[in-house]
Amino acid sequence: MPMHDRIIPYLERAGLYHLARLNSQWFWLDEPLVSAFVERWRPETHTFHMPFGECTVTLQDVAFQLGLPVDGEAVSGCLGEFETYMEGGRPAWEWFEDLFGERPPPNKVKQMTVHFTWFHERFRVLPPDASEETVRIYARAYIMMLLSTQLFGDKSANRVHIRWLPFVANLDGMGRYSWGSAALAWLYRCMCRVANRNVTNLAGPLQLLQSWIFWRFPSLRPAGFEVFSFPLASRWSAYLPPNDGKEQRVIRYRLALDRLTARDIVWEPYSALDVLAVVHPEILTEEHSRMWRAVTALIYFAVIEWHQVDRVVPQLGGVQHTPEDALNVDWLHAKDGRGGDRWFPHYYQKWHEHWENRLDAVISIERVADPGPSADYLDWWYREAQRFLSPGAAFADPRGTQIPPEAYQRGSSQVPRRSQLPDMPDNRRVERRRRVGTRDTGREWRWLHDAMQEDDAGGDARAEVDHRVRRANARRGRTPDDTQHAGGVSGTAATEAGGDTFTTTMTMDLDDQLVSPRFYADFAELIGNDAGTSNVQFGGQSYQQQMPDVQMETGAYQPHMTEMHSQPHDYQGQYGVDLNVPAGSPLDTWFTMGGTPQSAYGLDPPRDDVGQEAARPTRVRRPARCGTGSHLLGDFHDVARDDRDG
Repeated sequence: MPMHDRIIPYLERAGLYHLARLNSQWFWLDEPLVSAFVERWRPETHTFHMPFGECTVTLQDVAFQLGLPVDGEAVSGCLGEFETYMEGGRPAWEWFEDLFGERPPPNKVKQMTVHFTWFHERFRVLPPDASEETVRIYARAYIMMLLSTQLFGDKSANRVHIRWLPFVANLDGMGRYSWGSAALAWLYRCMCRVANRNVTNLAGPLQLLQSWIFWRFPSLRPAGFEVFSFPLASRWSAYLPPNDGKEQRVIRYRLALDRLTARDIVWEPYSALDVLAVVHPEILTEEHSRMWRAVTALIYFAVIEWHQVDRVVPQLGGVQHTPEDALNVDWLHAKDGRGGDRWFPHYYQKWHEHWENRLDAVISIERVADPGPSADYLDWWYREAQRFLSPGAAFADPRGTQIPPEAYQRGSSQVPRRSQLPDMPDNRRVERRRRVGTRDTGREWRWLHDAMQEDDAGGDARAEVDHRVRRANARRGRTPDDTQHAGGVSGTAATEAGGDTFTTTMTMDLDDQLVSPRFYADFAELIGNDAGTSNVQFGGQSYQQQMPDVQMETGAYQPHMTEMHSQPHDYQGQYGVDLNVPAGSPLDTWFTMGGTPQSAYGLDPPRDDVGQEAARPTRVRRPARCGTGSHLLGDFHDVARDDRDG
C-alpha cells in the first residue's frame, strides 16, 4: 500500500515511520541461507550455535535494522473479546465499523481476521480532498497492514487480525509501545517453532533476520551492495537471490557455516563511522541504547520469549564469559493464545512485571578493543557444543583446532550480575504421570488406595469393595439410568478360591457402535480367558465362560496371588514384569496390553494323564481396555497393597 504524505505524521507519532520506509520495497528472502541458520537455532538459549560460539538477533539489531523503538510498554492485551476484558471495550466488529466506517463483507472475514484484498481495494488510494477524519481512517488501515506484513506476519500471509483495534483507536498513543521488543519476541517464537523438524514454514520479520546475517557475516553477503541508508535493512532491498538448486545451496551454506571461525563474524558492525553517519539520532539515546543490554522478557500478547544477551556479550563490545545454565521456558513455548481469549497482562503478570522492571535487568559490559570469546569460554564450547552439522567427510575436520592466541590475550570476563528467574518447565507431562501414578513419581493411585483402605476396614465385607477402572476420557456427570441408555457397560467378575471370594467391578463408557450383543459376547469371552470361572452380566444378559481344568506341573507353574489365598505354599510367586512400568515397556509387551505375562509362556507345557502335551490356550492380542479380568485386577490389588505396606 502506498504511503501517502498526509498519513506520515501519524506514522511518526506511532514510532513506525522508519519501518514504513521499508514497505516501499519488496524484499526477497534467500530461503536456503535462512534454512541453514535455522538449523543452528536453539530454543533453549534463543541463540545460533556456531562453531566459534553463540550469536543472535538482539534489540540492538532491531533498532538499527528496522528503526523501531525498543523501550516502552509491552505490546499486549486481548485478542478479540474487547467488551469482556477492556474497560469501555465494545464488541469487535461494532468497534471495527466505527473505526473504518464500514464492515468488510462476509466473504472477506474469517473468524477474527480480514483478508488483505479488502484493505487494498478499500484504502489503497487516498482521495485528494479527503477530510482529516478520512485521513485517520486511512492511517489506521495502513498501520494494520504494516504490522501484519512487515512485523507480525503469520503463515497465512494474507490476513489482518483485529487484535490491533485498541491500538489504532488511539493513534496518538501508539508511540508509547515497544514495537521492537514485540517484533523480536515474534521472530524468536517463529524460529523456535520451525526448529521442530515437522514444521516446514517460517513466518515473522524475516527481512530483519536476513539483513542481520548479511551485516554480521561478510563472507555470506551478496556483492555490490555498498550503499546504505537508515534503516540499515534497506541496504538489501534490491537483492534478488537465485531461485534454483535450493537443496544444493542449503548443503553449501551448511558447509560454509561449519567452516566459520571467530574471525568471520563482525561483532560490532554498527560502530563504523559511515554507519553512525546515517543512523537516526533517536536510536542512540540512552533511553533506548540501555535496553540493548537488558536480560529480560520480550512480550507480544501470548508470546513470551527471553532476551538472553548475556550469552552474546561480544556483540555489545565485551568478552564472552562461560554463561550460566539456560532457563527452562518450555511452559512459555507451550502458550500461543489458543484455547480461548484472555487478558494476557494478567495471565502473564509475572513476566509483565519483569518487563516493567527492565531497567533492573540491564547488565554492565566492559567494552574492549577486541571483543570476542574468552579462552575459558572456547575451551568449554569446544567440549560441550554441537559445532558441526555437515558430514565429517565433507571437509577437512577442524575439530582439533586449537584455541587462537588472541582469545588468551582478551583475558577472562566476569559473569554480569542480573536478576534471577526460576525455571518455567512444561509440567503437563508431570501432571499426566501424577494422574497415572507410576512408581517413579512417588504418587499413589488415590482411588485404589481409598478402595484398599475400605477393604482393610471392611473385614468380612471384602466382597463388597468396588474397584473401578477409571478412564481419562470417560463421560462425566451421568446417572446410572443415563449410563444404561447411553452405552455405559458394567460387569462383575468373581473368582472363588478356597471359600474366599474376591469380587471386582469394572465400569466403562463405550461408543454407540460397540453396544451390540456380539461385542458383549466377545468381551465376556476375553474376560473368561483371564478368569478361571467368571460370570459377567451385560445389559441384563449373563455370559458364563468355563475354563477347562488343566493339570500343570507345580515346579514350573507360578501361582497367582488370588490362588495363594487358598493354597498355602512356601513358594513366593514372582512376576516377570513391574506393574508400575507404564504401558509400552519393552519388559513385557503382552502384559502391558492386558494379556498374560510372557514369562508364563516360557513354562513347560502341561501334560495330560497319558503324557501327551495338553492344548495350551491361544494367544490373543487384546486392546488395553479389555485386559480387565478378575485375576488381573486382583493381582494388581494385592501387589499395590504390598507395595504400600512396605
